[in-house]
Amino acid sequence: LWDQFHKLGTEMVITKSGRRMFPPFKVRVSGLDKKAKYILLMDIVAADDCRYKFHNSRWMVAGKADPEMPKRMYIHPDSPATGEQWMAKPVAFHKLKLTNNISDKHGFTILNSMHKYQPRFHIVRANDILKLPYSTFRTYVFPETDFIAVTAYQNDKITQLKIDNNPFAKGFRDTGNGRREK
Repeated sequence: LWDQFHKLGTEMVITKSGRRMFPPFKVRVSGLDKKAKYILLMDIVAADDCRYKFHNSRWMVAGKADPEMPKRMYIHPDSPATGEQWMAKPVAFHKLKLTNNISDKHGFTILNSMHKYQPRFHIVRANDILKLPYSTFRTYVFPETDFIAVTAYQNDKITQLKIDNNPFAKGFRDTGNGRREK
C-alpha cells in the first residue's frame, strides 16, 4: 500500500487536534535476542530543506523550508518488551499523531504543511526508558514512506486511494447506487 501511495506522492493531513497517519506505519521485526528487552521508537524528520506546492497536478519546490520544530521521538506504547514479543507480530505505530499546532501538549509530532518528511524507525536494546539517551540506536529508513504534510489533500488520486483503502473513510465511498453512504 505504501508503494502505491509513494508512486503518486504520499500526502498526510495534519490538523491542530492531531491526525493519525494512513497508511499506518507497520513493521515486522526479526533477528532480535528473544530474552533481551528493546524499546521501539519512531520519529519523523524533514526529508529536505524545501517548501512545496502542488502545481499542474504534481509537487514542485516552491522555496526554502520554514524552520522546523524540535523533533519528538514517539516511543511505542508496548516499550520496553522482549525481542520475542516484538518478533511475534507486526509492530504498528497507529497511535502516532501528526499536528501543525506548535503549542501541542499531547506529544504529537509537529510538522509544517507543504513540507516533505521521512519517518524513521529505531530499535534500542534497553530495558528502561531512562537508559535511552545512553543507548545505541539502530535506525531504519524506508524511502517509500516519505510524504508531504498538507492541511487538505492536493492530489485527487491520493484522496481516492485513501478512501478506497482506509477503513475509517468508508463514509466517503461510493456505494454504487448513485449516492454516497451516509
